[in-house]
Amino acid sequence: MDLLKIKDPAFLKKMTIPELEALSEDVRKFLIESTSVTGGHIGPNLGVVELTIALHYSFSSPKDKFIFDVGHQSYVHKILTGRAEKFDTLRQHGGLDGFPKRKESIHDVFETGHSSTSLSAAAGMAIARDIKHEDYHVVPIIGDGALTGGMALEALNHIGDMGKEVIVILNDNNMSIAPNVGAMHNMLGKLRTSGKFKRAKKDVEAAMKRIPQAGDRIANMAERIKDSIKYLLVQGTFFEEMGFTYLGPVNGHDYQDLITNLEFAKKVKGPTLIHVVTTKGKGYEPAETDRSGAWHGTVLIKLKQVTLLNRSQMLLRGVK
Repeated sequence: MDLLKIKDPAFLKKMTIPELEALSEDVRKFLIESTSVTGGHIGPNLGVVELTIALHYSFSSPKDKFIFDVGHQSYVHKILTGRAEKFDTLRQHGGLDGFPKRKESIHDVFETGHSSTSLSAAAGMAIARDIKHEDYHVVPIIGDGALTGGMALEALNHIGDMGKEVIVILNDNNMSIAPNVGAMHNMLGKLRTSGKFKRAKKDVEAAMKRIPQAGDRIANMAERIKDSIKYLLVQGTFFEEMGFTYLGPVNGHDYQDLITNLEFAKKVKGPTLIHVVTTKGKGYEPAETDRSGAWHGTVLIKLKQVTLLNRSQMLLRGVK
């Protein structure tokens, strides 16, 4: 697909999943080629290709509000909102900004740069939306590193207490500029590996479907059984105790998994948190295997040298 011809993300809604996967490959190639000339945050953006495309597929920007925490992972968002043709000016004087910029596009609703601010902004937008009786989704996208910031945790607490309809996307790639540490990091690690809960939950849901209709009593009992399994097997009730409906872990490189959960979240009353697990640097081996943070953001000299020498190391596996 010619990314330079994209003017608006609405075209995504007509695409099939195989077409979305092909688009992901085109976007990754474009990101690697363009940032090899300008430099930029290649690792974070390669990791959120499918996630960003799925967000624009399921929601309707600029009516729905995307708030990117830190904002260095917004390159894919910029491509899908008609700015690919300006990528040769990325982070240059008078050129395309490396972060969301309101004067640049109606699709950029909040200017970022410092981490851990997206949830506070989302809380404010949700309050304003409800006061004005407007109807749109507020969707902050925050990384596992930024979530450890005090401002983010205060906002998480506030949103959960208010019960406002905010859909928090937790982009969990187990990395910041460098590997994460701390209790929140350890808790997310346990959630990432909680496959036994997902399997048990599916077994319970399958059993529920075999029960004949018998009123609310059986339905409520089945729901409590599912909750009990979650408490027994997963420590991820942290978010639910804070007032959020927790969805995940979701494979951040699988469109079916992403879209199913995004569409479900749109129907949930109250705040929702979708735990999306991604691979930082996805699709480019030097960035994907980096654990030191060297490929978080690169200067153009390094990128030019490595890209010219290692084009054969492009993985572009699609990864379902």
